[in-house]
Amino acid sequence: MHGFGIVGTGSISAFHAAAIAELEHAELIGCYNRTPEKAAAFAEEHGGQAFDSLEALLADDRITAVCINTPSGARRDIAVAAAEAGKHVVVEKPLEVTLARCDAIIDACDAAGVKLCTIMQSRFSPANVALKQAVDDGRFGKLTLGDTYVKWWRSQEYYDSGGWRGTYELDGGGAFMNQAIHNVDLLLWFMGDVVEVSAVTGTLAHERIEVEDAAVAAVRFANGALGTLEASTAVWPGLLKKTELHGTAGSAIVEQDSVLLWKFAEETEADADVRRKFAAPDTIGGGAADPKAISHAGHRDQLKDFLHAIDAGGAPLVDGREGRKSVELILAIYESQRTGQRISLPLKEDPPRPNA
Repeated sequence: MHGFGIVGTGSISAFHAAAIAELEHAELIGCYNRTPEKAAAFAEEHGGQAFDSLEALLADDRITAVCINTPSGARRDIAVAAAEAGKHVVVEKPLEVTLARCDAIIDACDAAGVKLCTIMQSRFSPANVALKQAVDDGRFGKLTLGDTYVKWWRSQEYYDSGGWRGTYELDGGGAFMNQAIHNVDLLLWFMGDVVEVSAVTGTLAHERIEVEDAAVAAVRFANGALGTLEASTAVWPGLLKKTELHGTAGSAIVEQDSVLLWKFAEETEADADVRRKFAAPDTIGGGAADPKAISHAGHRDQLKDFLHAIDAGGAPLVDGREGRKSVELILAIYESQRTGQRISLPLKEDPPRPNA
């Protein structure tokens, strides 16, 4: 049995708690929030105890893993402390908001010999798993284009609801770093590393935020393919996120968890099953307009993979180094906007903040 502690009890922590409750060999031991009343309310709703300090939570021998769900720019020190306490570490996306902070978490977990994963639950969507398998099987031939679109809506009230929202210090960025990072991760998973990016961003529909609410990037992948990435929280009423892959022998489009196009030069018997199994539903959700309108199934499946890595050895599917990749690409996007130049990857160091 693996005991979990949750640090930070904002809205995403409810999905972690629900996921843990559905795992056969996992149990929520308790939570910590720097505001005791919030921790007590979370424990009352989801079970476990409310710890009065981070140190007390990390000292509890029943806890073998810690889920860190604080604002994005406040995760490094907690993750390092958890690793040094011998706890396995789960960090919500993004891993952190700078490469140096990501590396500090990775290094601490390596030094302590504990497992680390970054929550990127979209990788566990069955439609995306099927798409990744098609890539690995070479069914696209030579990959030529890889595109992803996250055109969502967030109200001004969303940004005003927390002092950290829309700041580079704690949010790390806007539509790309907070919302579209899942699809940035997916595109890197499908297409491989990016070696060059050119981007433009803007703040078009919201006030009192430092970060972008609309952005477009063009990329060149290491395999020679080209791609585009669009991210926004300024598109009403909010559309389902979409990924398109194209090559010399096939094309596929996945919208949210549904397959809109699945066509290959060499058809197999399984292709009809994929099209039927993942046919588009009639409803719209997936967090396009409401960040709480998502399923916890992806979190459950990712935590299951994480526990398997602990028990059987090996790395989780999305370890710290995998989680770092999407942060690096997004930072390169921001640097391209800041400088007006094409940016080469990998980055040698953290670029200045876009508003610096």
